[in-house]
Amino acid sequence: MSENIIFAYTRAQAIADGVLVDVTKTAKEAGFKVSVAMTDTVNAEYVQVPAGVEGQDEEGRLWDILWMCSLEARRQKENSVILFSVLVQNSNKGPKKVDLKCVCGPDDAGAPCLTIMRPDED
Repeated sequence: MSENIIFAYTRAQAIADGVLVDVTKTAKEAGFKVSVAMTDTVNAEYVQVPAGVEGQDEEGRLWDILWMCSLEARRQKENSVILFSVLVQNSNKGPKKVDLKCVCGPDDAGAPCLTIMRPDED
């Protein structure tokens, strides 16, 4: 018996809709060899700089997330899901540790890709 797919939502659609943010270009500079995206939640909370926060820029915050992810991915290269932490400054009181998750899975064509998200996201 074959099952019919009722609904499919592709990675490309998620990127086009803004549910995922493609960060592959910067990720390749950080040493990644596959495409990388992050959830819009991670982008909004940890890459975009909150109003009034001094000494921060989006490029640096994105780099910090990708760099810390790449370090942990090299340590746990056998795992398809890794947890890692990064310091994020969302106020002028100083940075706080944020836990994130990186999941390796197939893209729309079946090639490996990575998605960075909060630990409670799937």
